Amino acid sequence: MKTFREWLSPVIFFSNNLISLAGVVVVTASAVTWLVFLPITLRSGSVHPYVGIVVYLLLPGIFIGGLLLIPLGIYLRRRGMRKRGELPAHFEPIDPRNPELRKLATFIAVTTFLNIVIASQLSYSSVRYMESPNFCGATCHVMKPEFAAYEVSAHSKVECVGCHVGPGASGFMRAKVNGIRQVVHIALKTYPRPIPEPLERLRPATETCESCHARRRFFGDRMRDLASYGIDEQNTLTHTVLMMHLGTGGPHSSGVHGAHLGEGVTLRYYASDDVRQNIPYVEYTAGGKMTVFAAAGAKPDPAKLRGMQCIDCHNRPAHTFQLPERAIDRAMSFGDISPALPFAKKQGLEIVKQTYASGQDAAARIPAAFEDYYRKTYPEIYAQRRAEVSSSAQALLGVYQRNVFPEMKITWGTYPNNLGHTDFNGCFRCHDEQHASAEGKTITQDCSACHNVVASDEKNPKVLNELGLAPAAVAGK
Repeated sequence: MKTFREWLSPVIFFSNNLISLAGVVVVTASAVTWLVFLPITLRSGSVHPYVGIVVYLLLPGIFIGGLLLIPLGIYLRRRGMRKRGELPAHFEPIDPRNPELRKLATFIAVTTFLNIVIASQLSYSSVRYMESPNFCGATCHVMKPEFAAYEVSAHSKVECVGCHVGPGASGFMRAKVNGIRQVVHIALKTYPRPIPEPLERLRPATETCESCHARRRFFGDRMRDLASYGIDEQNTLTHTVLMMHLGTGGPHSSGVHGAHLGEGVTLRYYASDDVRQNIPYVEYTAGGKMTVFAAAGAKPDPAKLRGMQCIDCHNRPAHTFQLPERAIDRAMSFGDISPALPFAKKQGLEIVKQTYASGQDAAARIPAAFEDYYRKTYPEIYAQRRAEVSSSAQALLGVYQRNVFPEMKITWGTYPNNLGHTDFNGCFRCHDEQHASAEGKTITQDCSACHNVVASDEKNPKVLNELGLAPAAVAGK
């Protein structure tokens, strides 16, 4: 019976081949990388999704693949030497003086050292890159529209994975399985245009929104100043001032949040379309009593009843696309598009509402058309304030490029924003006086239930002066 040393000696001999040595490199590289990542995974109770992908999915697969290469190389070398009649009659014993053993040991030592150096230098950078929004938004070109909206949103400092990928192994497994499907569609160019909203795959608001925005926090009443510029020559600035009754969802429920998410309140609804813009049926439970409000002819599917969450109204908190009027108002309020240029809003709207074949086509034509207008219609203004006209033209292009993407078939209003009711149906999906209970009661459309109009399209609202607020407030602030 062969001893262990006698059995190991031919293994060492046949291991000195390119395939087996490549397997050794792969095994040591994956093992060292795993050891480098290990402190990151143990640092806290939760593992970053992409770190988890590397540690629990990618590295084990690479490690096993490397292990398989080693016996494969041994088998192929042994078979080749046998065919050529080169098999040795006996093998060198396991001894430090054995040249085959020394070569293998030296190779393993060198590769291990190099892998430690490389892994230690690259692992931190890799983790940081995988955590970055650029990895999610900019690496994949079909995500360009969502990334453009994200960069100018209030959540631009929140990592994409924080909302879109769940914690733990199950979270990143679902994300990556879906990601593989998306990669296939991109490679075959079969992905939908525009990309549909991932409503069914979004994590619950209790795991995302409410990790920062406490439901029980008291918001009270907040004043909102909506600035709007006219399409007249002076771009006349007017203000609509609203006192919003935000309230709270805590034990002393009040206002908008209390009515929808207050303590003891349960609201479920049925949407008859995939994008949840048509809601014919609502179940409202408060104080232990449930009331059903339904539009005429509503036929809800019980399996599709959905409990109301934050994102049913705040449906695009980090990826808001604006309509042209609001987008230009905002740019003018910031001074990016000069309100001092005559008919700046009117001309801006006419230009950005035109159809352009591609993003490159828009980039070439929008600034040129804006500057052309002032060069021909107001030559003196153009001559004296050319830099102002040029910078405004570029800002107008920016308005377009943040909201319209011809290659992805995304234009003004492609993605509805349910917050409010001036641009899209939003609140009026339910608050339309058409949803009635068996007793004839309807879901209120009373404006004062959510806000009071303090000023409506006024040039110089008294309330802003009394509060000492600048009249040129940012549009949509």
